[in-house]
Amino acid sequence: MQGPPIAAGAAPQFRAPLPDAADAVVIGGGIAGVTTALYLARDGLSVVLCEKGLVAAEQSSRNWGWVRAQGRDEAEIPVMLTARRLWQGLVQDLGDVLGLATCGVSYLARDEATLARYENWLAVAQRHGLDSRILGREALARALPHKAGWAGALQTPSDMRAEPATAVPAIARLAASEGVVIREHCAVRAIETQGGRVSSVVTEDGPVRADRVLLAGGAWSGLFAANAGLHLPQLSVRATVAATEPLPEIWPGAATDPDFAFRRRADGGYTLAPGTGHDFWIGPSALRHLRAYLPMIRRDLSQTRLQGTAPAGYPDGWRTPRRWRADRPTPFEAMRVLNPSPNPRRLKKLQADFATAFPQIGAPPLRAAWAGMIDTTPDQVPVLDESAIPGFFIATGLSGHGFGIGPGVGHVMSCLIQGRDPGHDLTRFRYGRFSDGSPVTLGPDL
Repeated sequence: MQGPPIAAGAAPQFRAPLPDAADAVVIGGGIAGVTTALYLARDGLSVVLCEKGLVAAEQSSRNWGWVRAQGRDEAEIPVMLTARRLWQGLVQDLGDVLGLATCGVSYLARDEATLARYENWLAVAQRHGLDSRILGREALARALPHKAGWAGALQTPSDMRAEPATAVPAIARLAASEGVVIREHCAVRAIETQGGRVSSVVTEDGPVRADRVLLAGGAWSGLFAANAGLHLPQLSVRATVAATEPLPEIWPGAATDPDFAFRRRADGGYTLAPGTGHDFWIGPSALRHLRAYLPMIRRDLSQTRLQGTAPAGYPDGWRTPRRWRADRPTPFEAMRVLNPSPNPRRLKKLQADFATAFPQIGAPPLRAAWAGMIDTTPDQVPVLDESAIPGFFIATGLSGHGFGIGPGVGHVMSCLIQGRDPGHDLTRFRYGRFSDGSPVTLGPDL
């Protein structure tokens, strides 16, 4: 049975001894960091992956489990198509533990205006050879019997699903078996430079020399980068998720409307989430980066429930240190796993919305509920680039859709770290776009 996310208090499973030096060090044990480490090792590099808490214990095991190309920013789609191929390769390595299945993703439209907006996205899909299509009201009602009155849907049958709580740890075990040194409960406190480029990392368990370092710290990346003197605007929102008990199959894949999303699970239940709704705690970074986020605020504020001040110890908590010394404990050791509580009001509404749409099932019994902190950039697309410090790379800001594209990000970053062409135009993902005067261009509003 596929479970909830990795338990925050679980014992570490990866405690390999740290070497004195490596070709590359990866900071962060989410899917982007783990797959980058795997692909670097397969290219013959010695790799150390340090995780302050537990592999996949934050958003990489807390997400919806969608592996989708549909609805993405157009610049992401080539990377996502690479990710699809890599997911299939990982199935060859690991088998059913990934829970990978081609099931389709559907965006459900409440009205004709929304359906028309979805239809406009088909031009993007066609440019990239996707099988996206529009289902009208009657066709959708036949395929998905419901009482929600949806006007139709945008559907991409080739999109997939997987099981986050088992997939990412399995990929980490594969990476370890192929030579990656993985150490959990090992926070990287700082990077060190020599001659203007990165030369080593300082961890709580000692230094590791490396002239190539990747920051893939999810919601913690902006805090780490700021301590290194880098400008990386990044904020996080809380997303509530639940898993139901086993239910009759109403839809084999994944679907969402603005109020709720659902995805068939390998255990016979559904993963449910409140669509695009999320909660946001206000902290000092929110004020510091307010100007950069204004376009997103204007567009998406209706989806956001403000929660006041950020909890103690969170990346944007008011008392969370912004600067620290490498020879002292850091915020990363103070909070091993970012483990927000789910929003109970959203959980009740999820059950009610599901029951309204599918009265033949009614309010679904929940087996588990959790929340995760989704890191987002001002334009809702990631940073995948070398930073202003030579040799120090950043992969962050995956903005709620990092799980599916994760292996593609791993491929891109392993290529960049080795000085190779990843085969994709990465202009949209450059590190400097938030400081070079470029306008903020938001990702798609679907």
